Amino acid sequence: MASKAPTICDKAGSDDTELYEIDRDLSISVITETDTEDVLDLLKRFFFKDEPLNTYVQLGECKELEKYCTKSLGEHSSYKAVNSRGEIVGVILNGTIMKPQPGDEPPAKLATNCLHPKFKKIMALMDYVDEQFDIFDLYSDIDRFLDCKIISVDTRYRGLGIAGMLTDYTLDYASRNGIKLIHVLCSSHFSARVMEKMDFSEVYRLPYADYKIDGEQVFDPEKPHVALRILTKRLDH
Repeated sequence: MASKAPTICDKAGSDDTELYEIDRDLSISVITETDTEDVLDLLKRFFFKDEPLNTYVQLGECKELEKYCTKSLGEHSSYKAVNSRGEIVGVILNGTIMKPQPGDEPPAKLATNCLHPKFKKIMALMDYVDEQFDIFDLYSDIDRFLDCKIISVDTRYRGLGIAGMLTDYTLDYASRNGIKLIHVLCSSHFSARVMEKMDFSEVYRLPYADYKIDGEQVFDPEKPHVALRILTKRLDH
């Protein structure tokens, strides 16, 4: 990627104003298991705090979310954006989901064994979506899809198109490996907007106002985050 002129901004997370140089000389590469701690560091500083559902429940530290985020790194289907100082400034975390076969044990619900009470609420929402919508019913000819689990970019580097670049690498990975469908569940208005710009199409929407337990709305994040959406992109090989 061509180097661009540096930008100076206030360093996020500092009590004092500290100038931080955005060098913009970025490279995209595969995430491996050796990157686990650096990936988690980025996620803890940004995704854990600014993802709308995490923010709404004030999630805080969550080892179960850490495990969820990193469980598919061994597939080598996830990508990182790294600046010239070697810092990870953006990630897209992906994992392959296989179509259940006759005789397979039904997968355990995500919330069943979740011990973290706030994360359990989020996992219960994921379970509800799984009950309402089956991607394999919509795309009956596919036997697997690539699930884009998480996209996170350092706030200082947002607006540079990093999420789009990471998605492009994901699409290339899927194409090279014969995967015909990319799936992303977006809890954030902003991540959904990125995917729409990449020609993903909405196939499922659940307004947060419609998800209730015992008649009470469970999640009410700040606008513009008003719905959980699933978007997909079909690949032709």
